Amino acid sequence: MRAGAGSVLQVLHTGEQLMVPMAVLEVDNEGALWKFLLSGAMAGALSHTGTGPLDCAKVYMRVYSSKTNFMNLLGGIRSMVQEWGVCLLWRGNGINVLKIAPEYAIKFSVFEQCKNYFCGVHESPPFQERLLASSLAVATSQTLINPMEVLKTRLTLCRTGQYKGLLDCARHIVEQKGTRVLYRGYLPNMLGLIPYACTDLAVYEMLRCLWLKSGRDMDDPSGLVSLSSVTVSTTCGQRASYPLTSVPTRMQAQDTVEGSNLTMRGVFRQILAQQRCPGLYRGMTSTLLKVLPAGGISYMVYEAMKKTLGI
Repeated sequence: MRAGAGSVLQVLHTGEQLMVPMAVLEVDNEGALWKFLLSGAMAGALSHTGTGPLDCAKVYMRVYSSKTNFMNLLGGIRSMVQEWGVCLLWRGNGINVLKIAPEYAIKFSVFEQCKNYFCGVHESPPFQERLLASSLAVATSQTLINPMEVLKTRLTLCRTGQYKGLLDCARHIVEQKGTRVLYRGYLPNMLGLIPYACTDLAVYEMLRCLWLKSGRDMDDPSGLVSLSSVTVSTTCGQRASYPLTSVPTRMQAQDTVEGSNLTMRGVFRQILAQQRCPGLYRGMTSTLLKVLPAGGISYMVYEAMKKTLGI
C-alpha cells in the first residue's frame, strides 16, 4: 500500500494489484472511492478464483511436506488431486473471496485516517509516514480478518465431508477449542508485516526513482507500468517475509496434523528440525507462479470494472 510521488500518480496499493489514485480518498470523492473498492473487490475475487489451485497447493505443501515426505509443486498438486479430486483444488476459495471487500475497506479507511493525521487532508505523506500508515492499515486489517484466515486454512485441509460449510466449520472450532483458536498465527503474521512493508515500499520507491531518471512522463505512466512496479515490489516483499508467513499456516492447521506444536517458537523448531531452512520456504514456488496470472487477471477485470462504473 503506497502513495507515489508526482502530481497525478498518487497511488494507494493494497497488496493485491489494486491501485487507487490518492485523490479518491478526499472527502468530496467518496462516491469514486466506493466504485474503486467495488472494482478492486471484483478483480480480487476473480483473481483469487483463477489462481485458487496454486493457493491451495501452497497451504498443502506448507503443512504436509517434510524431510521424509518431500513435496514439490507438481507432487503437491498430484497428491491433492488423488486425495480430493480436481474440483476440490478450489477448497477455501469461497472464504478468500468473502474477505476481500472488508479487507480492502479496512485498509483504505485506516490508511486515510493515518494520512490525514500525519499530513492533513490534501498533502501526500513522505516515505517514512507512508510506511507507518501502510503498516498500521495492514495490521488493523489482519487483526480483524485473522479468524477468516484460520477458517480458510481449516477448510482447505479438512477431510471431505468433515464440515458442511463455513459456519459449520467455525462452530465446530469454537465449540472444541474456544474463540482464541481463531487468532492462531496472529503474532508471526504481525512480525511478518515489518520485512514485508519495508521491502515492498522500498522496492517500489526504487522503481519509481528509476522511472523518473528515465526521463519519461512520471505524471501519467501506463497502467501496465504501475502494475509491473507493484507486482515486482510485492514479490520482493513476499520473499522477505515468507518464513514468517509459513509459520501461521502451520499454527492454524493444528488438529489436522499429528505432532503439531501450538507455539510460534515450537513451530519454528519443528520446521527447522524436520526440513532445515528450506522448510521455511516450502510453497514459495506456487506463491511466485501465482503473482503474474493473479496480477494479469486483476488488471483486466479492474480496468473493465472501472470503465463499466465510469471512473
